[in-house]
Amino acid sequence: MQVYIGIDWSQNKHDITFLNELGAVMATLVMPHSQDGFAKLDATCRRLGVGPGECVVGLETAHNLLIDFLWARRYCEVYVVPPNVVKSSRTRYRQSGAHTDRSDSFVVADVLRTDRGRLQPWHPDSLLTRQIQARVSLISFLTREIVRLQNRLTAALLRYYPAALHVFNPSTQIGADFIRTYPTPQRATALTFEQFEAFARAHHYHRTQKLATYFANLHADHPEASPETVAVYEAEAPVLASTLAEMVKTKTRALSELNGLFAQHLDYPIFSSLPGAGEFLGPALLAKFGDDRMRFPTPASVQALAGTCPVTEQSGKGSWIHFRWACDHEFRRIAQQWARASLSYSVWAVAYWRQVLPRSGSESHAYRCLANRWLAILWSLWQKRQPYDEAYHFNQRVQRSKPRP
Repeated sequence: MQVYIGIDWSQNKHDITFLNELGAVMATLVMPHSQDGFAKLDATCRRLGVGPGECVVGLETAHNLLIDFLWARRYCEVYVVPPNVVKSSRTRYRQSGAHTDRSDSFVVADVLRTDRGRLQPWHPDSLLTRQIQARVSLISFLTREIVRLQNRLTAALLRYYPAALHVFNPSTQIGADFIRTYPTPQRATALTFEQFEAFARAHHYHRTQKLATYFANLHADHPEASPETVAVYEAEAPVLASTLAEMVKTKTRALSELNGLFAQHLDYPIFSSLPGAGEFLGPALLAKFGDDRMRFPTPASVQALAGTCPVTEQSGKGSWIHFRWACDHEFRRIAQQWARASLSYSVWAVAYWRQVLPRSGSESHAYRCLANRWLAILWSLWQKRQPYDEAYHFNQRVQRSKPRP
């Protein structure tokens, strides 16, 4: 007997509905988000007389301890139903738009029952892939925080100490130490060149030819802040600079760990061969594709998730195309960054970029078009387990562009 289990998950508890093959409710359950709570799911299945192999389970996220529990207990038919599918399916059952957690769990279960053929089962990635995914997520987070801290530190220094922005980079350890050691413009301008050189030597600064320029920058004609303004910001800037430098070090360490993990992966030859992917975008793309080749049965499924392909709507004689909002926004950012970076390495990418740019509304749109093309190529390489060959791809494009006899 096949049983369809819909789970509406939340941070503290989960609402669950069990349906039979005819769509009748067999049981409902509110399960606490705890190990004992998870055990209630198994207990209910046993009471209904079904085992994990007879259960088709649906929930709205793959990033939850509950899905790890399901895989560990051999619930092999697990589907991740996108939240927008659940939202749009509610009107099948009621016109008012009203819903509860329990009613949403029913919707998830019934969507599995009626539309299972349109969904892909979600299989766990390997431990190595999940470690890569975690490092990619951490580095993306650190990058955003670094930019935020840089902007705040720059704003503070422009307000009371603009000369510090023209010496050492504030995001480096020596830049942070300089701001911490000389937190006011008065203390910095009191330095002699010999003291400035000694500070650089103590930090093992090797670009000694820059020191004279940096020292001159300290004494350049910068706007002077009032003593009151200096007193307001002189405590904040060193804290921001120290935090920023430490975060940059953490990101560098995480990037090194990421590349060590990336080099161990079986798909490393594919993703490392991509033009312009570099030390971060290659692992980031691998993290988004994962291990399961059935997860993306067509190039369009990857392109839709990444949001690089537009949405086409048609009604009667009219049709219109618009930007895709429902997608993995981080995936789209990674894909567009890769498209931009590839222009320095790929001849065909430059040719295609120049072709689509005049027809695009913006450079971002043109990068998205190029990313869409790249993802189709990467999907094919991923399915065939082959590295990218620029010469082969270029020749294929030349052959396809020749007029037919």
